[in-house]
Parts: sequence; C-alpha cells; structure tokens
Amino acid sequence: MITRRTFIRLSIGTAASALGTGLYTWKVEPHWLEIVRRPLKVAYLPSALEGKSLVEISELHAGPSVSDDYLFETFERVKALAPDLSDDTGDCTSYEPGVFAHAERIYADPPRGRLATLGILGNHDYGPNWSHPEVADRIADQMRAAGIRILRNEATEVAGLQVVGLDDLWAKRFEPAQALASIDRSRASIVLSHNPDTVDLPVWDGYEGWILAGHTHGGQCKPPFLPPPLLPVRNRRYTAGEFKLSGGRSLYISRGVGHLLQVRFNARPEVTVFELRSA
Repeated sequence: MITRRTFIRLSIGTAASALGTGLYTWKVEPHWLEIVRRPLKVAYLPSALEGKSLVEISELHAGPSVSDDYLFETFERVKALAPDLSDDTGDCTSYEPGVFAHAERIYADPPRGRLATLGILGNHDYGPNWSHPEVADRIADQMRAAGIRILRNEATEVAGLQVVGLDDLWAKRFEPAQALASIDRSRASIVLSHNPDTVDLPVWDGYEGWILAGHTHGGQCKPPFLPPPLLPVRNRRYTAGEFKLSGGRSLYISRGVGHLLQVRFNARPEVTVFELRSA
C-alpha cells in the first residue's frame, strides 16, 4: 500500500521529470545542432570531385520563431566546414509582415561553397497558404543577392556535376519535366526537391540518382521507437535520413536547422556534410 509520503514523493518526482523534459524540448534540443557526416555515392562522379564536400542546409525558417543568434551561429559552424558545394533545400524563411527585412539581415553573409552555392524554395517561402509567388520571387532575388543561386525547375553544372533544383510542391510550382529532360543521364547528377512526397510522383522519367530533401523536420517531436505523430507528408515513411527508392533512386531527408514552434524531441536539428564518392 502506498503511503501518503510515498505518494507525495512520486508526485514530486513525476512533476520534476515532466518539467525537465519540457525545458529540454523547448530550450535545449531546438538549438542542439548536429553536424551529420556521411558519404554520397554518385554514379559517373568526375574524378575532380572525388572526396569533395557537399553541405546540405535546410529549414532555416528565418523569421519570428527561430533565434537570429542561433542562425548566425549555425552559419559560422558551416563556414568553418569550408564546403566545396553548399545546397539549401528550402524554407529559407517563415512568412511575417517584415519577412524581407528579416531575410536581408539573416542572409547578409551566409555560408558559401568554394565551387557553388545553390538553393531551392520551400512552401514557407511562398507566403501565407503557400499561394504568393510574388513573395517567393522576392525571396529568391534576395538569396541571389546574397550569393545563393536559387534553382526553380532548372539545372546547372558544377565542375561536371549536374544539379537539378525543383520548385515547391505545395505551392503548385513543382514542374520537373523540363529540368530533368535537360540533363545527360550518362553523367553525374543530383536533384534538390524540398518535399519528399515528390519522389512518389510519376515524373522521374528514368532518373537514377540522389534526391536531397527537407520539409519534415524529422517530425520535430518523435517518441522513442515510434513514428512522429505529426509529419507533413502523405507518405509517412519519409521522416528523416536515407531511403532507397524504385528505379535506382535514393532519397536523403534532412531534419533541418530551424523550426515552426520552438520544440524538438528526439529529432535534433541537422546540417549534413556529404563526402562525394564515385558509385
């Protein structure tokens, strides 16, 4: 039989544990950035790119919910990595009335790749309800002014590596046909696509290779050994990390840097450092 004293002790212990977990998910993990290092094996990779680094940054969400100081500290950590290529896979901002001034301040001196600094847009870069292309156009212009080339359903080449950047699915701007048709399938290529659900659409026309994505935040709050209760994708298999796909494709989903609400649990923010290797 539990005594009154034992009951009080258990209650205090439970309350303290709940308070500690709450403070951790609010104050600690949202800013506990992990630098994830992993190989990226690319078919037909030019020898000049063997061993070079490609950094994926995603979900910065510059805006009222994410600490400016935290983003500046993240930028300094990425700069210290001295990446050869830097790719941003979208949600550069979170919309607010002062979004353009805020973005200009945050992206005044972003990390850049030695060979190229590329990016794509995410749904939050399209303003309220992802339905304001004029907001996205201005954000893209600001990113370009900061030295980040934003790819919008187009391809570019970096030292023999073809990089395709696709526009956002939820904003109804995802149009991969022309960009994918423009690349040479017998040469090295990767694709940047913000929303992982795009990989399940019948639009890839025989593309074989890596697709780098973000969007999910890894679920932001993930119970141990269980899937996250909230995940903004149709295919709830797509949480974070690597997934093998049909047709010889592979997907990597970054947990991202920022957040919408300042809360993370078992889904630390992430910057990914890929070492390019020949497949």
